[in-house]
Amino acid sequence: MDGWIAQVLQHRSNHHTFELVRVSVDDHPDLAERFGVETVPTLCVVEARRLQKRIAAPRGCRQLERDLAPWLN
Repeated sequence: MDGWIAQVLQHRSNHHTFELVRVSVDDHPDLAERFGVETVPTLCVVEARRLQKRIAAPRGCRQLERDLAPWLN
């Protein structure tokens, strides 16, 4: 998923819009439960300390771009 995210951010010139934080669900099961992560990989968009969007097992760049559209330029 890292490659897809990089492509979307590069294509839309949004390198500084997101801070990517990778969290291991094995090391932090409390966070996985808190954010409702049931599938790996899952991308959670957190804004103002609140979950805004959860994207479970994305299928490619197009899906990520659609799902992240509200935060992209």
